[in-house]
Amino acid sequence: MSMMTVERLHDLLDENSEKDVLGWAGSCHDCQKETNVTASPETEGIRIEGGSVYEPENNKFILKCDDCFQKDPVLRNFQQCEVYSRVVGYLRPVNQWNDAKQAEFKDRALFDDSVS
Repeated sequence: MSMMTVERLHDLLDENSEKDVLGWAGSCHDCQKETNVTASPETEGIRIEGGSVYEPENNKFILKCDDCFQKDPVLRNFQQCEVYSRVVGYLRPVNQWNDAKQAEFKDRALFDDSVS
């Protein structure tokens, strides 16, 4: 697990070119304090204020406030949830499936037997 890369920040800024500042709000992973992190493009690079952003999966962000980041920049006590499902007759972690099977998995609908 690592912090968001500069390249990924540039990609996000390009995808959201209509915005001058990107922002993330939530609780700090370590101390649970409300945290607001902003990233804005400048001539010298990207200015980041308020803490750090980690991206374990696309579009799912984890925040650390400045104080906790200064104490320990590594994201600890984090374990991604591993989802297993049946494919071609046996159980496998979904993240090990090929792209087409993962897309099929995302399109699945849950069956609600309470509806008659």
